[in-house]
Amino acid sequence: MPLIKAAAGVVNQIPMAWETNTKNIIGAIEEARRQEVSLLCLPELCITGYGCEDYFFAHDLHEQALRCLHEIVEYTSDIVVTVGLPIRQHNRLYNTACVIANKRILGFYAKQNLANNGIHYESRWFHAWPPGVVDSLEINRVTYPLGDIIFDLSGVRIAFEICEDAWIANRPGRRHYERGVDILLNPSASHFAFHKFMTRERFVIDASRSFGCSYIYTNLLGNEAGRAIYDGDAMIATNGELLVSSPRFSYEDYLITAAVIDTELTRLTQIQNLSRPPQDKVWRTAAPFDFPEVVPVPPQVAELEAFERGGALKEEEFARAVSLALFDYLRKSRSQGFTISLSGGADSSACTALCGLMIRLADESIGLERLKQKLAHIAKIQEAQTEEDIAKEIIHNIYQGTENSSQDTLDSARSLAESMGSTFYNININGLVETYTSLIEQQIDRKLSWEQDDIALQNIQARVRAPSVWMLTNLANHLLLSTSNRSEVAVGYATMDGDTAGSISPLAGIDKHYLRQWLRWLETVGCEVKGRHIKIEGLKKVNSLQPTAELRPQDQKQTDEDDLMPYDFLDSLEEIAIRDKKSPLDCYRHLLARYEGRYGPAEVLMWTERFFKLWSRNQWKRERYAPSFHLDDLNLDPRTWCRFPILSGGFERELQELREFASEQRREKRVGKIGF
Repeated sequence: MPLIKAAAGVVNQIPMAWETNTKNIIGAIEEARRQEVSLLCLPELCITGYGCEDYFFAHDLHEQALRCLHEIVEYTSDIVVTVGLPIRQHNRLYNTACVIANKRILGFYAKQNLANNGIHYESRWFHAWPPGVVDSLEINRVTYPLGDIIFDLSGVRIAFEICEDAWIANRPGRRHYERGVDILLNPSASHFAFHKFMTRERFVIDASRSFGCSYIYTNLLGNEAGRAIYDGDAMIATNGELLVSSPRFSYEDYLITAAVIDTELTRLTQIQNLSRPPQDKVWRTAAPFDFPEVVPVPPQVAELEAFERGGALKEEEFARAVSLALFDYLRKSRSQGFTISLSGGADSSACTALCGLMIRLADESIGLERLKQKLAHIAKIQEAQTEEDIAKEIIHNIYQGTENSSQDTLDSARSLAESMGSTFYNININGLVETYTSLIEQQIDRKLSWEQDDIALQNIQARVRAPSVWMLTNLANHLLLSTSNRSEVAVGYATMDGDTAGSISPLAGIDKHYLRQWLRWLETVGCEVKGRHIKIEGLKKVNSLQPTAELRPQDQKQTDEDDLMPYDFLDSLEEIAIRDKKSPLDCYRHLLARYEGRYGPAEVLMWTERFFKLWSRNQWKRERYAPSFHLDDLNLDPRTWCRFPILSGGFERELQELREFASEQRREKRVGKIGF
């Protein structure tokens, strides 16, 4: 039949959680059948989970995956389903999509281009399959085709691009087009980054137009393995038109996004296009499948979600991505909630606000009863009637003041906790600081002073806060959230075993300059929830304060930017130096031009030198930060994105060249003025 009801299915999986993953896949199949779908595409490696890391090498992993596959096959009556799993062949491991039709495995398409940049290390585990090659695979004494296959289902030709296959210039879709393919399936595990869904949408639409086909794209959903977030982006396009797209950042276990596609229409496009015949051998596996009659539907046009249509897309994406990641981390770790050392500053306030948004966005997505069901291991919330009831149990804040803390930050912390509905504790740790200071003074036989011992006196205050907040965390069986942001991570402006203490570091992927902007947006505009903007008015106090660690005496009027440099400048410098890998001299020249009229050459020189020195000497700190969420290509996580040696030359020669260049500039300027 020319009309086929097809669907992209997104699933929220966990690495090696065989029962959970299989249950979600079967649930998606049953939902697709309920919607009378004939062809369902599920994500890349959805049986095992994408983030199995080096456990992909384990023989047992593949045995378990095949057991799950055979269980899934039994649920595919009268439907075509594709599922992702790793396959071993000739002592090589391949990332494959298995095609099942009416309870029969037809074969395995193998990924040809491996993602091996950024957070992806696929070539560590998998081999890339050569184009145009097909082999035979034996499973339980049954032989199946494996490789670059066209699947012919009663005349409907189906082929694949698996995730990275579609992101390269010479994508497999070009060859599939020459082979007259009707439907291209793209099962993916494409991590979230700001605005990345727009790029995905472009290549899906462009492929459907260029290749004269229907293109079905699907992705994973949620925080699968700890760091990467998947937004559940799925879409179907035909002949350059986007028919439907999925809601992103859902709290469901699985979602089905379906549309009716017209194979006769796409075939007409291919007939009208002049192209060369296939240049290589086409390996085709044919199987009968009776696609049911489908009633024609009016032209379909995909619509953006409400939050995507607004003027604050990055703010909404940040709120939704991190909130979903926190929710999944909470339920998958079977923890009872989150504890945050709430100083009243921007970072700890952002962590608290995100936890509050997590509850509200989950309620919007699946409702309060389903929320409690998904957090069934937290007995204390099962009788909760409101979002605030849940917040009181699963969000705990503690303010730990010293003689250097101000009333302003205490008021800021308390007002935010009240607006979120969290449990708030307030203790004074000044006596503990004095005890530690006195003990050390006795041993070294002298008094500590701010003139001589500034760093030590600051850090002891931050470190003394850690034992009490850890104790509170353990008592509640919570997860402790570390509150450092990416700007501080870059220059090591944090106390190890102090404010870096925690199980997760949700802000380590976002810069301080943007974070302050986001907090102002959250206070004055708000995140769109259930058709209205939820403003967090409890942020008003924190947004009025200048960022400060409050570790020096109050009469010194300590601020973060005085200690470091202006945050917007720091973030610009970090982007050029670390993401773009520019030398100190190139950074200096670039920033002189960018900030001309705002900062002078002496300031730009001082801050550039300071940044590179602090960056070099603080890699050991970045190695020890709690796991963070990946948000964009500015990530500094050395485990997944930005590697740098712990010990290095510290840019000594490069900084000397920078100083000589700046000195020569000053000399030329003076000579020029004298000559004038």
